[in-house]
Amino acid sequence: MRTLLQQSIERLLADAVTPDVLRAAEAGVWPADLWGKIEELGLPLAAVPEDLGGAGASWTDIFVVVRACGAAAAPAPLPEAILANSLLAAAGLEPPESGAIVFAAGTADAPLPEVPWGRHAKWLALHDTRTGRIALHALAEARIVLDNNVAGEPRDTITLAPGSLVADAATSAATDAVMLGGAMLRSAQMAGALGRLTEISAEYANERVQFGRPIGKFQAVQQQLAVLATQAAAAVAASEAAFLMATPNTEALTTASAKAVSGEAAGKGASIAHAVFGAIGFTHEHSLHFLTRRLWAWRAEYGSDAYWAEQLGRTIAARGDEGLWPLVTAAFAETKTDD
Repeated sequence: MRTLLQQSIERLLADAVTPDVLRAAEAGVWPADLWGKIEELGLPLAAVPEDLGGAGASWTDIFVVVRACGAAAAPAPLPEAILANSLLAAAGLEPPESGAIVFAAGTADAPLPEVPWGRHAKWLALHDTRTGRIALHALAEARIVLDNNVAGEPRDTITLAPGSLVADAATSAATDAVMLGGAMLRSAQMAGALGRLTEISAEYANERVQFGRPIGKFQAVQQQLAVLATQAAAAVAASEAAFLMATPNTEALTTASAKAVSGEAAGKGASIAHAVFGAIGFTHEHSLHFLTRRLWAWRAEYGSDAYWAEQLGRTIAARGDEGLWPLVTAAFAETKTDD
């Protein structure tokens, strides 16, 4: 299933996500055609069990979808929809068949800040950490205050309308399921964006001629491209490990590692890419910023790399010298993957 999902999403995004589409999305235009094709492929329900109308894909399968969304800077909440529907399904609730769905943590009687893609969503999966319940709300009559992150992606404040509740149930998900799940998604998106940055930076370095030869022939540039590729590979390894362990719920240790590693790599990778492209990469007309601005935004969402590094440090320190190795290996001891 992983290969099928990867081929489907990469083919779709390659055809549908263009610089013009991205600029329109930043101006507030909802990419209805793109979302329609996403729903036709059943991708928002990919992680939902088959008995609840989904595809029953594992999080290891889902990783390639989220990574591809990051690589393409996809202007649609597919990663958020996958997680939101998964949270509902884990509580025994049937996800909605159509319409964009996003997630948030909080209570139904208070404003919910920085909800990704809130203005374009039809549904909201709300994790109430106070009561330990997950609920499906309709957003048709919700009051929405518009805002954006530095990449121009919607991060709105939503106040639910009375009577918006569709269904709710108790959930066994962690009290910070939204924080952990969001961090896991952003780590994979950053890994995808870094991989794409590596590709386009190497291509440009081999095309841009300076002092009579491509700048990619200069040792200093080669070294920086090697660092960029290394950072991208580290982000992929860390984030894929987090998805591997998300069975059925997000695992705190590997997710913290993924967000910390990917966030640090995002900062270094964006700097290298802009250095390689030089002045042209800083212009709005060039498409480089669609990736780098998202890297800057995503590294700060659902906990920065510094935040998660601190959480890791506290966890490791609490275990002591003798507890470090069991802590590192225990998360993977019972994990089985298909050959």
